[in-house]
Amino acid sequence: MEVWRERREMDGFSTGRDQASTDLVGREPETQGLRRFVARIAAGTAGSLRLIGDPGVGKTSLLDHAASLAVKAEIRTLRATGSQFEADIPYAALHQLLHPCMTEIPRLDPPLAAALTVALGLGGEGSPPPQLLVANAVLALLREVAGERPVLLIVDDLPWLDRTSALVLAMAARRIAGHPVAVLTACRTGEPSHFDQSDLPATRIEPLSEQAAAALLSSRYPAMTPRVRRRLLDAALGNPLALLELPVSLGDPARSGLPETLPLSHRLQNVFAARVRALPTPVFELLLLAVLDGTGDLRTIRVIAAGHADADLSAAEHTGLVQADEIRGRLAFRHPLIRSAIVDLSTREQRRRAHARLAHHLADRPERYAWHLAGATDGPNEKVAVLLQQAAHTTLLRGDSVGAVARLLRAADLSPTGKARSGRLAEAAYLGAIVTGDLREAPQLMEQARLAHPEPDEPFTAAMARSYLLLHADGDIDAAYRVLITAVRDLDDARDGRYKALWEVLYILIMVCFFSGRPDLWPPVQQLVDQLKPHPPEILAVLAGTLGDPARATPAMLERVDASVADLARQVSPARIVRTGIAVAYLDRLSACREPLQRAVQHGREGGAITSAIEALFLLAQDAFHTGRWDEAQHLADEGLALCDTHGYDLLTWPGRLTLGLLAAARGDTTKAIGIAQAMESWAAPRRTGIITTYAHHIRGLAALGLADCETAFHHAAAISPPGTLAPYTPHALWVFHDLVEAALPSGRRDEAARHVAAARDLDLERLSPRLRLIVLAGAALTGLETDGTALEATIKEPGNDRWPFDLARIQLTYGSHLRRAKHTTDARRHLTAATDTFHRLGAGPWATRADLELRATGVTITPAATGLAALTPQQRQIALLAAEGRTNKEIAARLYLSPRTVSTHLYQAFPKLGITSRAALRDALTPPEVQTDRPHDVRHSATSGSAEVYRDGRSSA
Repeated sequence: MEVWRERREMDGFSTGRDQASTDLVGREPETQGLRRFVARIAAGTAGSLRLIGDPGVGKTSLLDHAASLAVKAEIRTLRATGSQFEADIPYAALHQLLHPCMTEIPRLDPPLAAALTVALGLGGEGSPPPQLLVANAVLALLREVAGERPVLLIVDDLPWLDRTSALVLAMAARRIAGHPVAVLTACRTGEPSHFDQSDLPATRIEPLSEQAAAALLSSRYPAMTPRVRRRLLDAALGNPLALLELPVSLGDPARSGLPETLPLSHRLQNVFAARVRALPTPVFELLLLAVLDGTGDLRTIRVIAAGHADADLSAAEHTGLVQADEIRGRLAFRHPLIRSAIVDLSTREQRRRAHARLAHHLADRPERYAWHLAGATDGPNEKVAVLLQQAAHTTLLRGDSVGAVARLLRAADLSPTGKARSGRLAEAAYLGAIVTGDLREAPQLMEQARLAHPEPDEPFTAAMARSYLLLHADGDIDAAYRVLITAVRDLDDARDGRYKALWEVLYILIMVCFFSGRPDLWPPVQQLVDQLKPHPPEILAVLAGTLGDPARATPAMLERVDASVADLARQVSPARIVRTGIAVAYLDRLSACREPLQRAVQHGREGGAITSAIEALFLLAQDAFHTGRWDEAQHLADEGLALCDTHGYDLLTWPGRLTLGLLAAARGDTTKAIGIAQAMESWAAPRRTGIITTYAHHIRGLAALGLADCETAFHHAAAISPPGTLAPYTPHALWVFHDLVEAALPSGRRDEAARHVAAARDLDLERLSPRLRLIVLAGAALTGLETDGTALEATIKEPGNDRWPFDLARIQLTYGSHLRRAKHTTDARRHLTAATDTFHRLGAGPWATRADLELRATGVTITPAATGLAALTPQQRQIALLAAEGRTNKEIAARLYLSPRTVSTHLYQAFPKLGITSRAALRDALTPPEVQTDRPHDVRHSATSGSAEVYRDGRSSA
């Protein structure tokens, strides 16, 4: 194991000292692995590696060893170390890591160079860039640097990286494949980090063996008695840091007496505290300045300490607590726990004085100045609170929402009036909810805001946050609407189009109107949006113009919609991406938003905006369902629902459950589909969330269509929008238009279907999207408005219509059945064959069965498909057998080393092959055929080379 050296190589600055492997006692396997890792860097195949272990186990020394090997191999090494007290400074670690490369930044493309310059606080102009743009800039810089020689990034203490640096470095680490750039990181076992390490290979650093621990202790403390050595070996349990530092706390290592107990959970902190307490007060206060400053800038500390002759760092250096690098001007603590010990041992007055001195020195750095000024302030101070609130907004723009919330909370503490405190607490609650997904914590902050200012004239931000919680936590549509409308009307100028808080309030109002499903709420909100001066933000205008009543979207609005979608290619804001997706969902443009929505999801997975990631997952799931990627839709919806459960969202779950309900209905799992619909109805009724009731009607109607219960299906579709009209402010009518027409024809309601098609043509729905053109033309042909089927045939054949395979196959099934009854057998076979192929591919069991029967009625030879276990893949068979035994998806997943979502997907794929629609039928479906009777068989049409049908001569059997 390592010797805890007199200094650590910090901040990427190598001293050139040869750290030979002989310094690492008992670490031969680890050093050999690092030697191989370094050797692969030049070839560009090293990738990434993380070292995981308990505190003090030797990870840092192994990083030092890797750095030494890299220097010998002429590999450029960049280093950074996370700091508990730099965690609130955006991009602090990134600045530390890239400091040696600052001169290479101008070589980058101007947008990337500008983004990195601003993010690192190097004097760049403009708004703080988004994290994704900073990540791209970092990646470009690393590629530029690696063009000269290979690069090794070494990052220690990952859990203490500031959030923005962690997210950016994690994004860059996953994109360095194929370049001579490697990443080597270290973190403590079980400690959470903003740096996503899930994809990085790991090496666990275990405690030293008994033999190696004894050798280390003897080499450093040869005079120690065997009894003391034995006690320390037992207490340290192979932890090298404890082995090396416990004797220091004991004093004379040759002593034979020891305390009766050595509390293991506190021993390292006690060691550091004991060493810090020995420092003279002026030296201790100088170190406290360094800790609170958090930058490691030696010059700053010495300038502040100028004139205090007794404040000398040499005493701290002699004890090994710090190392001053005079050449680079850096002050490095030997271990982060030393920083913790210094803060723990300081008094409140000492910390206040240190912050005041730092604030005076950093008056030209607004963010740091505000933070230290706040730390130096005891009582309420509105001036300081305003500065800190402004710093929070700047921090947010730089991508650190957690840091922004922290600053807002501190600003609230400093607020001299209850109303000001209430507004800042509410802003922190809202920001935490919409960005970090901390919906369960927001009510506590809102209650504090209410207590701070219990008067009726609550701050505008409080109304914004309160309505958001009413909507998403409680689902109280009416209360949220009242709060927001009242707050806007009470503004001095409700038309100020530059007031960003007003934008957020209007966005929430639009979503309130959507979830309410009530037409009367929309016009006042539309008026508020339209009256903004100089003009409303484009996404707000598009949302208001499409989400409420997409059927009546003007050509000019459709142009703006398409422009907004096109703009997503350069858009990096997850909220903006998601809001655009919501605006265009009912206009069938989600597929064009797929890549930006995937970026929003990935941003959330990497620790970014969780709420936007949830909404993006559900939008992607809806798109996957409509475009026939049903397994993907299942996975996306499940992931979004898991995040909702983790973060306490309730209202947001229903779009995801809608997708799952539609999937279940389409696959024939009627029990599950109706269960989801019932849950929607129970939740929506007392809250008057009409769109959720609409979702339930949609699911029930589709399930009824699958069972050929057209009477029930018609009533559910008509409950959303009556036949003969597309009700205003009812966007979901566009998604169930096809359901109503399809259900009306077999149930003897041709006139109602015809009126519905006529209403669609009056509104010219065909112009909205190719999907709507397809179903409107199909409805016109099937209801007799188009007596000639030529237009429908042409529409079916139009390139791109297979993007909506379920809709297209249902049209072909209805049309093919119509042609069969009209004795146009050859044309009927063609459409029915295409329909049955699509239904079987999708796993749409009920529709596949109906299409097979219709096809057989045209005279096609039908051969029984494999049924039971023979029809399943080996994985499906194993999962089905376990499920038939009564095991849950979670139990099956644990046994087979799969995810529960994968198990669920395999079961859904197995159900139609087994001829069943629910889990309850599995046992009977898997019973050996010889003990079954009257078992229905799935059927398939004969095919040659997998495509050409073999028809039987003769008339239709219909």
